[in-house]
Amino acid sequence: MPLPLVILSVVAAMFLIVGGDAAGKALSAAGFAPFFVAWARFALAAILLLPLSGMQRHEWRMLGDWRLILRAALIAGGICCILTALKTEPMANAFAGFFIGPVVAFVLSALILKERVTVLRAALLAVSFAGVLIVVRPGFGVTTGMAFAVLAGCLHGGYLVATRWLAPDFRPRFLLISQLMIGAVLLAPLAVGGASGFDGKIIGLLAISALGSAIGNLLLVQVNRTTPAGVIAPLIYSQLIAAMLFGLLFFGDWPDAWTMVGLAVIMVAGVGSALAAGRGR
Repeated sequence: MPLPLVILSVVAAMFLIVGGDAAGKALSAAGFAPFFVAWARFALAAILLLPLSGMQRHEWRMLGDWRLILRAALIAGGICCILTALKTEPMANAFAGFFIGPVVAFVLSALILKERVTVLRAALLAVSFAGVLIVVRPGFGVTTGMAFAVLAGCLHGGYLVATRWLAPDFRPRFLLISQLMIGAVLLAPLAVGGASGFDGKIIGLLAISALGSAIGNLLLVQVNRTTPAGVIAPLIYSQLIAAMLFGLLFFGDWPDAWTMVGLAVIMVAGVGSALAAGRGR
């Protein structure tokens, strides 16, 4: 897939996923537990997309594949953690902590998938990691919310590499529906008792949360079929722009000065890493 199309697809996916998380933050503010919001996202998306998934008889048996269960557990855990972080943290701050993920994906793609490592891209990712540290500021009273954001990033980095690992063996729509169905099953016991009152607004937020995440992840699965995880990982930084915009528009949040510095470092290093990957350096 040409690099411009990769960039467009991943950026669109990031805005959709962040939109889903913004809806999840609103649901948490309305009294819904993060585990319930995550389960509802998986379950509703699975119900809506199953008729479009093209599931075949033999693929139902594949749902017990340990690799698919591991991948679904990684994304389910990551979503639960980021939703927990968003309960107390502004969106831009939480997603900045989340950006340990590309570093994790870069390292794991080299160690497990044996993808090429270059000095330039490694250095740029190290700079972006420094940006994460500026935002998180370890040793200066790291909040529980930021700790969950960092954990979410670690799990998502593993999920990106798992997707790249499995993409050659499974078709994209099956990978998506499998993570939704398995994730819903894994989260169901944790979701019990996490719901509050329902009305039209709440149902709409649940739909946005589910579909934003599902469509965004489908785009990622399609890109992962032909693009190394190390190339995709830097483009995930576009989530920061979406997080700042959604945080300001819907929650009135604006990053403080240090967070803005860290965000700038993360984005500049991320763009540089993407350009370096596209040139094959």
